[in-house]
Amino acid sequence: MTSLLATEAAAPAKHAAPPRKTLTRRLVPYGYLSPTMLLIVVLMVIPIVMVISYSFRDNVIVQENSVFAGLANYTKVLTDADFLAALKNTAVFISVSTAAHLILGLAFAMMLNTQLLSGVTKAVFRIVYILPWLFTIAVIAVIWRLLLDPSGVVNYVLHTLGVIQNGVNWLGDPGTALWAVTFANIWSGYPFFMISLLAGLQGISADLYEAAAVDGANPVQRFLHVTLPQLRPVIVSMAVLDLIWTSQQFALIWMMTGGGPLNSTEMLSTFTYKQAFSEYEFATASAAAVIVLLITMVLAFFYVRQQREG
Repeated sequence: MTSLLATEAAAPAKHAAPPRKTLTRRLVPYGYLSPTMLLIVVLMVIPIVMVISYSFRDNVIVQENSVFAGLANYTKVLTDADFLAALKNTAVFISVSTAAHLILGLAFAMMLNTQLLSGVTKAVFRIVYILPWLFTIAVIAVIWRLLLDPSGVVNYVLHTLGVIQNGVNWLGDPGTALWAVTFANIWSGYPFFMISLLAGLQGISADLYEAAAVDGANPVQRFLHVTLPQLRPVIVSMAVLDLIWTSQQFALIWMMTGGGPLNSTEMLSTFTYKQAFSEYEFATASAAAVIVLLITMVLAFFYVRQQREG
């Protein structure tokens, strides 16, 4: 009887709450994260804070003692004709590039997803269509500078077809330079859209298309009411990401035109670079960089919200 009572008294102890984690165990995850967090702080947070502080001061870097300038640098940048031209060019560049990336990527993805082509044909087309994405920006810039040269392949083909009579200086004419670099950016960027949308298309259940066909929907209606709604999360995410990436494009523009001629291809990225390393106006360059950062943060906000809603 005594042993039974002792057993019953000891039974609740087995169900007692486990001991609380020690401080060391709680800090273990942060220990694993500390190298990455340190890199983020050193390579991102500190430079961003420094640039923001520079944007509110004058005589930074080039002189020992800088002075507080308030919003003067922002006023100077926002009223600069070159900056406004760069802002306009950037808006055209990113909007046309993103729209073309989406249209071309979706068209090629649907072609590669169709059952009308054999497996070998699809494999060949995949290789051909993915090639632009394999080249570095430097190689792409050199290729298109050669192609668009007044004596290059593009002018030769157009002249042979009777479209033009004389060679066009595509990158040297202010009326065509922006469209030329935009076309080069479209060519280099559409494969990423194609791959992502192809993955989305292959994830759509065939039952949805069969149900739509049974209801009498034609191919166009199936595309509008089945394909596009199913691809909407992918399309929106890719479009926002492409807007962010294209707004940061620098190497392609710099290597093809350098922002010229006559600022016709000047972008926010090239304008900021010239302010810092050509004019040595680091304060106004910092203000321009902060403006670009704010624009990018707005786009990033919409991307994160879309991801959460998805």
